[in-house]
Amino acid sequence: MDRLPLTPRHDWRERVEALGLVWHTAEGVPYWNEAACYRFDRRQIRQIELATEELYALCLKAGQHIIDHDLFHRFGIPDFAVPMIRKAWDDEPPALNYGRLDLGYDGVSPPKMFEFNCDTPTSLLEAAVIQWDWLEEVFPGRDQFNGIHDALIARWREIAPRLQSPLAHFTHSSQGAAEDAVTVAYMRDVAREGGVGSVQTPIEEIAWDGRRFIDDAGRPIEVLYHLYPWEWLLAEDFGRLIATAPTQWIEPVWKMIWSNKALLPILWDLFPHHPNLLEASFEPLTGDHVRKPVLAREGANISVVKGGRVVEATGGDYGDEGYVWQRLYDLPDFDGHRPVIGSWIVDGEAVGMGIREAGLITGNTARFTPHMIKA
Repeated sequence: MDRLPLTPRHDWRERVEALGLVWHTAEGVPYWNEAACYRFDRRQIRQIELATEELYALCLKAGQHIIDHDLFHRFGIPDFAVPMIRKAWDDEPPALNYGRLDLGYDGVSPPKMFEFNCDTPTSLLEAAVIQWDWLEEVFPGRDQFNGIHDALIARWREIAPRLQSPLAHFTHSSQGAAEDAVTVAYMRDVAREGGVGSVQTPIEEIAWDGRRFIDDAGRPIEVLYHLYPWEWLLAEDFGRLIATAPTQWIEPVWKMIWSNKALLPILWDLFPHHPNLLEASFEPLTGDHVRKPVLAREGANISVVKGGRVVEATGGDYGDEGYVWQRLYDLPDFDGHRPVIGSWIVDGEAVGMGIREAGLITGNTARFTPHMIKA
């Protein structure tokens, strides 16, 4: 596993914008970073694939354990949502069942799971499309661990016959991050290629007509893809109405138990010392560790403790629901660039990866850097 310095293409901004990545620079610094790339051999890629699918299998077992043992209180999930989760888990409504497992990996030892972003995962367009276009132009003939685009199209095509309508609504907050808009626009494209039409409606424009959700034009919302976290949906004024609405939700509400970091200690309790897991607990750990809110996004409210003191921390508005503690994993350090593998999975199959690099904490200032496989 190497990090190679490169010269960016002179027209890289125009190239990525043409492919839909209009959010490519943050505060004057490129978010899409092609001044370097990571290089892997096929053995390393296979190691990441196997770890991803193994972790997915562990999450399935943990999900059933959480439901069977009524552990929802650990997740800060409101009581009224528990029957909804149980029903969605058992009924298995149509779902893309996709997500991004964030992994620590040094190219040698087994990848370790940091968390599972499976409710509102972003960095999707850049992983699926932008880095592939970069590869074809900069390293023609080389390969990349990247079948994300085709896998998502195939999954939409697979679930389309089970949807209540051939037209799905797509929503996110109009006040949200620009990357949310980019992700939703891309997901609409792959849905269309999978045979599902779409209309975009900001979450703020969705209303309740007394028996169902409608959009700003008064059309019933029969299928809704939401890049808006389930915990936020349930906290809205209409949260309790979701149980009675005839809407099909993509992704379903059971995703709440995988996207929540309370999953991490439960995984460790069920599978202690598993080679792809880091020790995690609901109680403070001694030694080097990371404290994480059970609900948080973009690396907010995280503290890294080394040698008994906090060496890096982020602010934010999370933490009221509680924290978990996870054993610190020392990410590879390439002159201050520490890569986190975002391994994408679609319905249990590892389909590709993207890499974000930052310091000790991978937050919203992390940069996306492409990768390739050795010839």
